[in-house]
Order: sequence, then C-alpha cells, then structure tokens
Amino acid sequence: MPAAIYVFSLCAFAFGLSEFVVAGLLTAIADDLDAPISLVGTAIAAYALGAAIGAPFITALVAHWRDRHILLLATALLGVGSLLMSASPNLAVLLAVRFVVGLGHGVFMAVASDAATRLVDPQRSGRALSVVWIGLTLALAIGVPLGTYLGSLWSWRVVFMAIGVLSVGGMLGLALCMPRGVAEVASTGAGAWKGIKAITHPQLLITAGIGALVSIATFSFFTFVSPYLQQVTAVGVQWLSMGMLLFGICAIAGNLLGGVLADAMDVDRSIRLALVALALNLLGLYGVASLPVPMMLLIGTLGICFFAIVTLLTLRLLRQAQRFIPAYSSVAAGLNIASFNLGTALGGALGGLTISYASLASIPLTGASAAVLAVMVLYLQMRRQGELESSVP
Repeated sequence: MPAAIYVFSLCAFAFGLSEFVVAGLLTAIADDLDAPISLVGTAIAAYALGAAIGAPFITALVAHWRDRHILLLATALLGVGSLLMSASPNLAVLLAVRFVVGLGHGVFMAVASDAATRLVDPQRSGRALSVVWIGLTLALAIGVPLGTYLGSLWSWRVVFMAIGVLSVGGMLGLALCMPRGVAEVASTGAGAWKGIKAITHPQLLITAGIGALVSIATFSFFTFVSPYLQQVTAVGVQWLSMGMLLFGICAIAGNLLGGVLADAMDVDRSIRLALVALALNLLGLYGVASLPVPMMLLIGTLGICFFAIVTLLTLRLLRQAQRFIPAYSSVAAGLNIASFNLGTALGGALGGLTISYASLASIPLTGASAAVLAVMVLYLQMRRQGELESSVP
C-alpha cells in the first residue's frame, strides 16, 4: 500500500477519536459543564450532523480542488477545533465547535476514501478502504478506552488537547506523503452545481439510506453505552472501559473482514448477512442487559457487525458512483459518510427519545428495529435492480 493511505488512517484515527470519545466521557463532561447527560449526548449528534452536511455538500463544492489541499485543510480544522473544544466554557460552545469540526471530518473521510481506491489497483480497493477506515476502529479500540480512562483520571479537556496535537502529526504526514496531482479524478467541465446534482442519483440515495439506518441501529445504543452499562447492567468504570476496548478491537476485525469480503465475494450478499447479524446482536443486548460478561461479548460483536457493514457499503456506493457518475466518485463517498453520520445523529436523538418516553433499558430495541428496516430496504433495492436488468434485451 502507498504510504499516503496509512497517513489517511492516522488522520481518520484522530477524527474518529474526536467524534466517539464523548461516549466514554459523557458523565465527566456533564459534571464539569453542569449539564444533563441527555443533552451532553447531543455532542456526538452535533459532530455527526456536521459530518453529514460536510461530506456530500462541501465535498461537492470543492470537488475541483486537489485532494492534497482538501485533506490538509480538513486536518487543520480538526487541530484548531480540538483546542477550542478543550477550552469550551459551556455546552453551547462545545456543541457549536463540534459541529464545525464535524464538517471537516465529513470532507476528509469522503476524499480520503475515494483517493485510497484510486491509489491502488481495483483488485485491492476493498483492502485500501479497510486501511483508511481502520483508523476509526483503532480510535474506538485504543483511543476511546484510553480517553475514557484519562478523562476520569485527569480531565476530559486533556483528551481534546491531545487530539489537537495528533492532528498536527497527521498534517505533516499528508504534506510529506500525499502525491501531488497523482490519481486525481479527471473533472473536465465539472462544477460545484453538477457535483451537488450527482448526490441525488436514486440508486446512490437508496444505498446511503441503508447506511443511515445501520448507524441509527448502532448508535441509538452506543451513544448511551456509558449510562446503559452503569445504570442498567450496574457495572463500574472498569467494565465500561473494557466494553469500549472490546468494541474497538472487534471493530478492527469487522473492518478487515469487510475489506476481505468485498474483494472476495458478492458485496450485496455480504451486506445482507451482516445486517441480519446486526439486528440479532441488538436484540441480544436487550435480552442479557443484566449480565455483564454476555454484555461485553455482544458489545464486541456489535463492533464487528457495524464496521464490516461500513466497509462493504462504502465500496458498494463507490462502485455505483463509478458506474453512474464517474467524474464525482469523491462526492459519492461523501454521500456515504453523510449517511453514516446522519444516522449517528438520528440514532443519538432516537436513543434520547427512547429514554424519555420508554426507558434506558429499551434502547437496543430501537436499534434492532432500524436494522430490520435496513434489511428490508436492501432486499427491495436488489429485487428492483434485478427486475430492471432482466428487462434489458
């Protein structure tokens, strides 16, 4: 693999840590800012909403720029934003800064995902994607548990200062390793408006919708994993850190599994099986909520399911883009990032509503319902696509 792809992974680690570490710091942030946990949980949603907007729309607006310049600017935004988050005096400021940093996150992951597939042979595109996305899974496996521990030991503000320092390293790596003008998409006559119109292709929107449902399913639970384990499963911070660690380690396995499956077998079949597994996993989290050890195992397998689906759906959407809108594959990648982050934001919101109108213990059922709906949408899309292909003489 080219060195630039590993630098993409490092930057993805920093972005992923910025987004997800809040899940392990909810209680610490709530206490420090004197805010209710249900509102602090929207810190993940605010970031994800920014990524959902930035990934397709801002990526479309800057599609004619060089990848190198876009990635450097996005990483610089992460560095400045992380320092501002560490100095936030109240929840409103924290949410506003996280939204802006989320914009950069969406653009970075969209452009880096697309660039990675163009820096390698087509036969290795799935594995190249998995290397980029493994940065996010490493953030969950190593960064979030470590950040949770440091947040409880010192301060949650120190965690965001460290992310700012890490982003500087990512910028240096991009400046040294990112090719200048190599593997850029030819975009003769391409403009921002055409890039935005490319987002509206029906097949791409349906696939993106499936990705949104997958994130809703996962993050309606994971956004509130800290209070869930502490209040429903009734375990301490050590168990919470272990759960975060297992989720992250298994997410690495899921990410790699998705890349291997994408290169080795039918992508649609793999996605269908993974979606069914996700639904069953969430039902299991509801069923064994009072048992710490089974809960830890199911939190781990949740990471496998989610990140395998992330890799598979990313490649599915990029292949659809290369077929329908080849000059705007980075915009399609942005649509994919947007769908997952919009789903993350909605998942957090639905989880909060479930807590308010039902109970904290019920949030895995909300996630399972979204996963079942994703299976149904994929089935209908595949059926419709098969009918269209069979009707072509």
